[in-house]
Amino acid sequence: MKSLSWMRFSAVLVKEFIQMRRDPLTFAMMVGVPLIQLTLFGYAINTNPKHLPAAISINDPGVFARSLVAALSNSSYFDIIKTTNSPKVAREMLDRGEVIFAIEIPVNFSRDIVRGSPPDLLIETDATDPAAGAYALAAVNGLSATALRDDLVGPLAARARTAAPFNVVTHLLYNPESITQYNIVPGLLGVILTMTMTLITSMAVTRERERGTLENLLAMPATPLEVMLGKIIPYVFVGAIQVILVLIAAWLVFSVPMLGSFALLWLTLGLFIVCNLAVGYTASTLAETQIQAMQMSFFFFLPSIMLSGFMFPFAGMPHWAQAIGQVLPLTHFLRIVRGIMLKGNGFVEIWPDVWPLILFMFAAGTVALLRFRRTLD
Repeated sequence: MKSLSWMRFSAVLVKEFIQMRRDPLTFAMMVGVPLIQLTLFGYAINTNPKHLPAAISINDPGVFARSLVAALSNSSYFDIIKTTNSPKVAREMLDRGEVIFAIEIPVNFSRDIVRGSPPDLLIETDATDPAAGAYALAAVNGLSATALRDDLVGPLAARARTAAPFNVVTHLLYNPESITQYNIVPGLLGVILTMTMTLITSMAVTRERERGTLENLLAMPATPLEVMLGKIIPYVFVGAIQVILVLIAAWLVFSVPMLGSFALLWLTLGLFIVCNLAVGYTASTLAETQIQAMQMSFFFFLPSIMLSGFMFPFAGMPHWAQAIGQVLPLTHFLRIVRGIMLKGNGFVEIWPDVWPLILFMFAAGTVALLRFRRTLD
């Protein structure tokens, strides 16, 4: 065995640094991915979400109602984005996913408090993500004894020294038993499609380049659009097979309900699959090797899984993280699939999340076509 030669060792070391300099994309990924992880886990992830959107219907306006609304807002767990006198309006916002809580102050709320007959404060909660509102509901139970303390004075002072002046009645909607699988399994459908469709398609062009068959492909009398469609469409069928397997497991193994339209679910699934295929194809036109294509796919997949609301409540993230999450297809698909399967949402309810997917699909497809034209040159 030869002894260690510092000259040979130095030569190999210098060669590796030169190789690293020639591949700046890989180096950027090695530095960028840890920074993204640090930022997301340090700032964006919050297991105790606050400032959750809520709608409140006030059927008995008065000093007690105003104090209760102020107490809910001051708790930092609730953002009252809608005040109405119609419980139906608040419930519709809950169905569309615009709020997580629909709070109802009933008729004769003030009268019952004055008489010493505690009224019921109804809180309907979107329980498709059981973890999102758990801390907020616990905070409401604590507020019931203190929210009206400053108003219960004079002849009503005795009410402040007894039990809570009103009862908190909670209804967990869409997932009343808070079964975690009802939230996770539909979400996994989107996560699996994002990972596999993006990764597989990202190697579509780079594989041709590495095998030396790209010249044959470019010599064909086919337009960039025809090439892209030819590369993407076979994987649409692969995605359909994955969807069938996941849905069968969701129904037979985890007993996840299917309350909405099966045809509507398939329509949105097809749109979501094409979005991810377009991202993967774009990455394949940017990368020089399959390794780089895989790295770029991971660079897209990591924020998708962290900022979409799959692992952590979306409403609990800071505004800058929500702004990034709103750009990602997985964020909108999670709302769609959970809305269709658990809430029975129709096209009207899911449209606010459908049009961003359509826009993303055309944007990613346009970038891919422009990049492929450059490759033709």
